[in-house]
Amino acid sequence: MSQSNTLRLSVLASALLMSMGANAAEKAAQDAQVATTNIEQITIFGSRNPVNTVPGSAHVISAADIEQFKYTDIMRTLASIPGVYIQEEDGYGLRPNLGMRGTGQNRSEKITVMEDGVLAAPAPYASPAAYYFPTSGRMQSVEILKGSSTVKYGPRTTGGVINMLSRQIPETELAGKVDVAAGQDGFGKVHAFAGGQGERIGAVTEIYRYQADGFRDINGVGGDTGFVKNDALAKVSIKTDKTAKYQQIVELKLKYADEVSNETYMGLTDEDYEATPFMRYSASQKDQMTTEHKQVQLNHVIEFNDDLSLSTTAYYNDFHRNWYKADKVDGSSLSSGGVQNAADFDKGLATAPIDVSVKANNRSYLSQGLQTELNYYVGNHELAFGARYHEDEMDRYQWADIYQLDTNQVMSRTQSGIPGTDSNRIDSADAWALFVQDRLTIGDFAITAGLRYEDVTTNRLDWGKANPGRDGQPSKDVDNSFSAVMPSLSATYQVNEALILLAGVQKGFSPAAPGNADGKEEESWNYEAGLRYNQGALTSEVIAFYGDYSNMHGNCTAAQGCDDNNIDNQYNAGEVDVSGVELSLGYEFNQKGEFTFPVKMAYTYTNAEFGSDFSSDFESWGNVKKGDSLTYLPDNQLYVSAGIAAQSWQVTLAGRYTDDMRTKAGQGDIPADQLIASKTVFDLSARYFINDVSEVYLNVDNLFDETYVTTRVHGSVFAGKPQSATLGYSYKF
Repeated sequence: MSQSNTLRLSVLASALLMSMGANAAEKAAQDAQVATTNIEQITIFGSRNPVNTVPGSAHVISAADIEQFKYTDIMRTLASIPGVYIQEEDGYGLRPNLGMRGTGQNRSEKITVMEDGVLAAPAPYASPAAYYFPTSGRMQSVEILKGSSTVKYGPRTTGGVINMLSRQIPETELAGKVDVAAGQDGFGKVHAFAGGQGERIGAVTEIYRYQADGFRDINGVGGDTGFVKNDALAKVSIKTDKTAKYQQIVELKLKYADEVSNETYMGLTDEDYEATPFMRYSASQKDQMTTEHKQVQLNHVIEFNDDLSLSTTAYYNDFHRNWYKADKVDGSSLSSGGVQNAADFDKGLATAPIDVSVKANNRSYLSQGLQTELNYYVGNHELAFGARYHEDEMDRYQWADIYQLDTNQVMSRTQSGIPGTDSNRIDSADAWALFVQDRLTIGDFAITAGLRYEDVTTNRLDWGKANPGRDGQPSKDVDNSFSAVMPSLSATYQVNEALILLAGVQKGFSPAAPGNADGKEEESWNYEAGLRYNQGALTSEVIAFYGDYSNMHGNCTAAQGCDDNNIDNQYNAGEVDVSGVELSLGYEFNQKGEFTFPVKMAYTYTNAEFGSDFSSDFESWGNVKKGDSLTYLPDNQLYVSAGIAAQSWQVTLAGRYTDDMRTKAGQGDIPADQLIASKTVFDLSARYFINDVSEVYLNVDNLFDETYVTTRVHGSVFAGKPQSATLGYSYKF
């Protein structure tokens, strides 16, 4: 089906949905049947900490918001939040690149990502670049917090926190939902959950599977460039009897996920991107990522009385991934001519077979720990004390196979590598974290003071490429220990019922990873000030922020095109200044009439510059001059959505604009080979509510089929996902 026909079909289907009959109930997302009782200790916001009184930038993407577009891509979900930067890569959000307030986005390494209050990265201390991210499509809501209030959450406190809340146990005896969808490029989704709450025992189970054939075509050989991902969740909870002296709840959460995705780091030359943006070179035909994730989480909450509670969580995460991908073509690495060699071969410029090295980037991760928090409300004080002991590690055990790519574009293995002969090391970390926070309310003033302490020990054991059996002592055994104290102070002033003024300051911190040769942690002082105005149907917030880094980290990953010898090394940039403004607005017109017209806007301005001259082996920085701009950070971002809703249907159009970005530090005009040009992408959502319990929906990503560059990896270009329509049906009970 042609793109123009698809667009006409999408618009026609939208009109059909808008014209379909009456007598349906309210929006599915507002159904009280699946109301849940959250364990507030796993959330950032709650009855004691409402989002509209937080002394910082605070946002919640609710279940209703998630239902509107039913995104499976967390980067599209978060586009509506100011101060959050997204860098697309595969088009489906399998490995998100997220940043906040100038931190950079690479593999979400510079922010704290949690699921149900627990660190979600595979090894948040030892290997911060997250090649695993929770499946966003199964989440019930998402919390985003930036600023001085993040002192309770670490280890990274400079940018902000994302806490993804998984399916909570329904409050009723039995509730659930089934959601199925199909779309272009072989996209398919099945999402189902069921559970309920008895007098003392509750449980829920959930499955989420989605897949696609991919929107890229491998030159000459075709093949699947998509993915299949499965995610399963189960929870069971036990509460004490209502007559018990102390109310307690114990909840066990079990989660399993796996993925097979035929993704590559081999992009296109600029010339080939202009001609065929959705092509892949035949040398990438063997590229495939396989992953497996297992999680066990045990929560316990005891309420001694209405003003004193203690929550404790034990967690265990096991993650394994092997990204089997081409790293050399005809003897050259991708960053040093390999991509050009692949392009020339597919153009027939090579008259004989060539060799392609395909590396098994095989890694196992472990993350486990115990954390506890005591909350005490006395007089006009709200006190919180917390502690966490955490261990994590990354085990790299890699090899490379050699294939011959013949003139028929068929790859045949000619040499099998020996596991452990490419990279053979273990990076690990042990960390203690303590915090105390007090919120003091004096009339219309609320002052929040906090203090966080981190004590970290990292280790790198490297047996080298010549000792795959890890016999004897490792050739390198490097330890590093450091600690940091991070104070924060913030305040709000309630001018009237609608207007709140806020300001705050905090010390930012990110731990030094084992690959940081200087063992130097990232440190900054962060300031913010703004106001929040909510009146009737209007919600608004504007905050100015400034980050003064004494040292900024850069983590070397293949996602940034780093040389293989530098992968997982961490580099120090010294002084960096980041400043900007975040603005969000929301309003619902004619909210009491037959139709409502909800509109939203989120805008972010950012200016981020290096504060000194230096030279770095980190490819994205290189030879830096004072005043050079940071990479992959747009000056301007804008999100706007507008909708129309009746009792039985709703249609929403959302657009996001991202300014020019540079892929290498610099200033002035951006060279063409370092430019990711600005783009504007629109998405459409149309829903028709058949009755109280069922709906049909149509979503179109990239409605106007914009062709745009997402990233430049290894000097090559990747295109974003083209127009993609999905039709679905959901039923709840």
